[in-house]
Amino acid sequence: MGVARWGTSVRRGALLHPALSFNTSRCQNVSSTEGTVHPAAAQGAGPYRDSVLLPRTEFPMKLTGQNLIDREVQIQQECGFAELYSWQRERKAKKEYCLHDGPPYANGDPHVGHALNKILKDIQNRFEMLRGKQVHYVPGWDCHGLPIELKALGELGTSGLSPLQIRQKAREFAEGAIARQRAAFQRWGVMADWDKCYYTFDGTYEAAQLKVFQDMHSKGLIYQDYKPVFWSPSSRTALAEAELEYNPQHVSKAIYATFALATLPPKMAEAVGELGSISVLVWTTQPWTIPANQAVCFMPNAQYSVVKRRDSSQLLLVATERVSSLATLLSTELESVGTFTGTELEGGVCQHPTIPKKEVPLLPANFVTMGKGTGLVHTAPAHGMEDYSVASHFKLSVECIVDEEGRFTELAGPELQSLSVMGEGNDTVISMLKAVGSLVKEEECVHSYPYDWRSKEPVVIRPSKQWFIDIASLKDKAKEVLAKVRVIPESARGSLLAHLDRRPYWCISRQRSWGVPIPVFYHKETGEPLINKHTVSHVTQLFSEKGSDCWWELPLESLLPPEVLKKVKVTDYERGDDVLDIWFDSGTSWAAVLGDSRADVYVEGKDQIGGWFQSSLLTSVAVQKRAPYKSVKYFLYLGVEKGEKMSKSLGNIVDPDTVIHGGEDPSVSPAYGVDVLRWWVAESNVFSEVQIGPNVLNSARDSINKLRNTLKFLLGNLQGFDPRTQAVDPKEMHYIDQYLLHLLRNYSMKMTDAYNDFGAGRAIRLLQAFITRDLSKFYFSIIKDRLYCDPEDSLGRRSCQTVLEEILDGVTRSIAPILPHLAEEVYLHAPGHNEGETLFRSGWIKSSPVWRRPGLEEAVEGACAIRDSFLSSIPGRNAAEYELTIEIEPGLLFELIESLQDEPTSSSSQLTELMMSSQTTLTSALPRDLPADALISNGSFLINLEGGVIREDSAYQVAAVPTSMARCPRCRRYTSSSPDCPCPRRSLKYSEAK
Repeated sequence: MGVARWGTSVRRGALLHPALSFNTSRCQNVSSTEGTVHPAAAQGAGPYRDSVLLPRTEFPMKLTGQNLIDREVQIQQECGFAELYSWQRERKAKKEYCLHDGPPYANGDPHVGHALNKILKDIQNRFEMLRGKQVHYVPGWDCHGLPIELKALGELGTSGLSPLQIRQKAREFAEGAIARQRAAFQRWGVMADWDKCYYTFDGTYEAAQLKVFQDMHSKGLIYQDYKPVFWSPSSRTALAEAELEYNPQHVSKAIYATFALATLPPKMAEAVGELGSISVLVWTTQPWTIPANQAVCFMPNAQYSVVKRRDSSQLLLVATERVSSLATLLSTELESVGTFTGTELEGGVCQHPTIPKKEVPLLPANFVTMGKGTGLVHTAPAHGMEDYSVASHFKLSVECIVDEEGRFTELAGPELQSLSVMGEGNDTVISMLKAVGSLVKEEECVHSYPYDWRSKEPVVIRPSKQWFIDIASLKDKAKEVLAKVRVIPESARGSLLAHLDRRPYWCISRQRSWGVPIPVFYHKETGEPLINKHTVSHVTQLFSEKGSDCWWELPLESLLPPEVLKKVKVTDYERGDDVLDIWFDSGTSWAAVLGDSRADVYVEGKDQIGGWFQSSLLTSVAVQKRAPYKSVKYFLYLGVEKGEKMSKSLGNIVDPDTVIHGGEDPSVSPAYGVDVLRWWVAESNVFSEVQIGPNVLNSARDSINKLRNTLKFLLGNLQGFDPRTQAVDPKEMHYIDQYLLHLLRNYSMKMTDAYNDFGAGRAIRLLQAFITRDLSKFYFSIIKDRLYCDPEDSLGRRSCQTVLEEILDGVTRSIAPILPHLAEEVYLHAPGHNEGETLFRSGWIKSSPVWRRPGLEEAVEGACAIRDSFLSSIPGRNAAEYELTIEIEPGLLFELIESLQDEPTSSSSQLTELMMSSQTTLTSALPRDLPADALISNGSFLINLEGGVIREDSAYQVAAVPTSMARCPRCRRYTSSSPDCPCPRRSLKYSEAK
């Protein structure tokens, strides 16, 4: 005995959540054919043809080529896409929704990365606007920085050009890139006021940025210091962590080298001092830093051993934990002759291997690890962040032996001077170590190494006098406020925190011309900086009025405020040449755009976890003691279908303009239109690598065409129907129609939840499931007979049309954030609207609580369970060729099913319509004289009332017998007494139609 468990929960007087996971057998023998002609209509030639109400609409099922492109542009113009943002800003709304735009870089043409970014944001903005909120979204551009400067100058370089000339060329280049990108964003249907964007090179923006700078400087959070920074020899400027790309396949020449112990630590001298000379063994992937060595560091809590090499009797000091690995590496046995704790190494002094008479101490450091190397770390404070912290603690010298071009200075000695540290200079240091017998082993090491994100060349660490932000002082507060921020996905929270822990300070000064000048003046003789609240406020006001070019245009006496001019001699000072890091530019956008408000969300690529998300958080915490955002969401990088990361260097960039308008060969690159691009963005799993290519785009186009097919069916069957005057009250509708309203309400609530969670992909899956399962395979297959063959003004047909109009409206609104062009196109064809109305000015899906009626679910779903059993008994055959007898034992299920059929036997009841049979008999006991060819199926249906207080498991049986009736020549149902005569029900309707 088959058992159908349609778990439902009903409370008296209120319809609760139904079980919507319909068994696939519910749809047996039913295909998705809403775009095809119903069998009754297909063969309805002759005297009955004009009485069949076929779908009629001018809405095209498919648009291609130039017709598609022209139609999208026409819809944007007719439906006021350009004015929509301003309209919704002016309307009254109870709530505001602010999505703060992370500024794209103004250094090139629009690409699919821009499309992914802008369309994702637009989908969310359009949803929030449809929900009645006032959306605050101001697009912006990041306009400063080296990439723009390099592209603007091209092969000319900066040679012979003044800062103002460089800035003029860079500005012109950025403005051109902005114009091209802005035009593309508008073409993609992104809702914004494109005349009121923000640009980081605008004077008002720069002034807001300097106000943040002044606030942080006055609090001691911005300071000048001489310390190691990431330095790009290829760009000749300092870099921040966020400006680095790590190359996991970088190859370094790693070495193991010895530092002879000139003075043994006291404990070691007592234990093994008579054994002979002992050397400290170190390992480094940067041999060029050996000449800058100032110490060798050990881990205080670790254990160290003096070991003897079996092949040479050489005595080496290494971490005990590393002895086994080193023996394998050196291909010799290492015999331990003494073991010491880390703290017992204090007092030891080493001889520098390449600089005669220079000695360096053994010092404790907690950053020493045992994962690789020897457990003893060569320490060059000028060329390592952690090394510098040791130098600061122990007052070691921090001498820079590398210039801005990445070459050794004269401080490195005549043998190394002018050699590139990443090339010939590195090799020379290795040769010097080999010459003095200090080189133990050389090997290639493949590891992750920082590269300049602009030039794609490796960087070095070198000290220079720069301006810094003290992140260490902000870290705890930043973590505190971050705990209150929603992170999507939550798994990214750890990365945000890790970036905070990794950065003790942030270098914000850059040695370029194209940027916001750091408002500082230097004494010509002493180099002391002149900067205070008066000087910064004065410069801020000048930038607001004239733009930052005035830093170079105005004389010094105009740049300094009167109160300062009274105290200093102008001729003793000069203006600074450094500009602010572009991450400080964009990281203060909240101050320029949001004012005192907080953004509801920041949405950007994963790389911004260490970039814009971080810089915005740190600057806002410093000034406002809060995060500038309530939530952050990231998405991953783009790749092509081959699994490669998309990049210009690989030549696999997909041009969104080609996606929309097509390429030179339409057979290879067809015109997909904007909505296909938007569907691709929405459907992509943005938490994994997003891919794009012909297969993905063709799939998106096919999905939209299937959707258009459904919408065309809905529009065609609403021809001549006006919901404002002809809609049927839900209480008077057929039960199956009421049930679809119930499903539509659940669909609308799920769609709302999906968009609320930034789940555009989930919204697409819900849409497709609703159309395929609930509409095409279920509802549409049941109602076509009533829709096509009932009288035009009959209650049954109007009931059905009322629901179809609600479905059309709900589906159209639900896809509108993703497919605004299609949604507005449908709205132009849909009934019940005044001329000039647009969908986006009329709100979100409208559903009513009255669509949930007690007992409705149970009646329809109980009938569906019975239909499942019946269809299972006639696989591959037409249900309309059978007469059914349904036996249900007396009880609640019988009463519910009885509400679908007033008479014991009927060929036109709602129950028969659901069964899709010739006629249906409802009884409490099957007749004993059933024909021999009767097909018997059975099952049970569980009704759950009052949250489980009332449970009733009702059994049923279904007897299916081939009908003796003839097929009606008009409706093609088996309800006629003879093949030449329409059935009685249809005869009446035909005469009425005539």
